[in-house]
Amino acid sequence: MSERATADPSRSPRLSKERVLDAAMAVADRGGLPGLTIRSLAKELGAKPMSVYYYVSSKDELLDRLVDAVFEEIELPDPEGDWRDELRRRAVSARERLKQHPWAIGLLESRTSPGPATLRHHDAVLACLRHAGFSLELTAHAYALIDSYVYGFALQEASLPFEGPESVRGVAEPIMALMSTGAYPTMVEMASTYYLQPGYDFADEFEFGLDVILDGLHQRRR
Repeated sequence: MSERATADPSRSPRLSKERVLDAAMAVADRGGLPGLTIRSLAKELGAKPMSVYYYVSSKDELLDRLVDAVFEEIELPDPEGDWRDELRRRAVSARERLKQHPWAIGLLESRTSPGPATLRHHDAVLACLRHAGFSLELTAHAYALIDSYVYGFALQEASLPFEGPESVRGVAEPIMALMSTGAYPTMVEMASTYYLQPGYDFADEFEFGLDVILDGLHQRRR
């Protein structure tokens, strides 16, 4: 029998499935998925790698559990509620969770062994659309469109070279200097009279775009 299979959890009484998953989430949140290994997870837990293998057999299994944990954090829409309000609330929640866990943006739909929270989440979104009278075809279109927008916005937000409106000017000023030749007048106009004005926050663009999508789906549904 292999060393992994004979690992005795009694040697690490502080460990549990929940603690291992929480630690893996913390490691991924700090350094992304490249920094998450069984060895780094064991270090986070203050345990030996063989002890961790008792609770998770491989990194693939760990990723499956992490994806399920992220879906568990996203608010579920209520199929009996107003579909627009429910899907808006769910989309806002998903974007907030992806901002907290940016490593998950490209991972949520990549797993082939979805957990119960993942399946429950997808079923609730589909049920919300179907209960509202969306056809099968429009349900598929709507789900793909909303998630493409949510994931795409989250990816763009995570890739920005600044964090929050306070740091925008420090990044923008060198770029503005490159546009001083007058070759990019529209960009200069937008930056100087809109983007760099007090109160502008790129994060606010999310709900505007989401409402445009939901308005369009409302018209298609009718």
